[in-house]
Amino acid sequence: MNCVTLTLPERDSALLREAYQALCVNLLFSCQERSVIAVTSCGKGEGTTTVSLNIARHLAELGKTVLVLDADLRSSVMAERNAALSAAAGLTEVLNGQCSLDYCLYTTQHQKLHLLFAGACPDNPLELLSGSRFRMLLLELRKQYDYVLVDTPPLGTFVDAAVIAAQCDGAILVIGDRSARRKQAQAVAAQLEKCGKIFGVVRNHTGTRRTG
Repeated sequence: MNCVTLTLPERDSALLREAYQALCVNLLFSCQERSVIAVTSCGKGEGTTTVSLNIARHLAELGKTVLVLDADLRSSVMAERNAALSAAAGLTEVLNGQCSLDYCLYTTQHQKLHLLFAGACPDNPLELLSGSRFRMLLLELRKQYDYVLVDTPPLGTFVDAAVIAAQCDGAILVIGDRSARRKQAQAVAAQLEKCGKIFGVVRNHTGTRRTG
């Protein structure tokens, strides 16, 4: 299995750690082990990748085996944060039968946390994500990990997240404090509810205020 040093864009402050620890505890109460969870947003840049990686990191610190599956086959940013992995084989190659799952998995410096990058941008992302190979892959990953966090494209832009969420046990909706609009968030939440259970909403990019 390959190895990569995971880099997170946000500074590791005590306040941030406390927020993610509380989020993980709430998530553990909301779902059972061996859960597959979609993470999506209303629009681009709201932080689904950062939230997915941080949740995975803290779940791993709690002793859970966790995989972050990058299912944004349109404009993934996860591999781009590691320049050497910008062309790494991943989900696309696994679903196309070009590479085995084991070949594409990456370990990290955080014990029990693994990554599966998106891979090359395909011509038919929706077809791949709605096909039987993706369903079988999720079943296999469920056997190997306590939690699988599926980082998806924004549901307010692409329908991919709805297709993915319908195959998961539930979803987390990330709402960027500086970018999301109420009507759009309500529409995305309603669409997610049609696909399955929403475990909760993560309010991101809130910043700090003098009032606390």
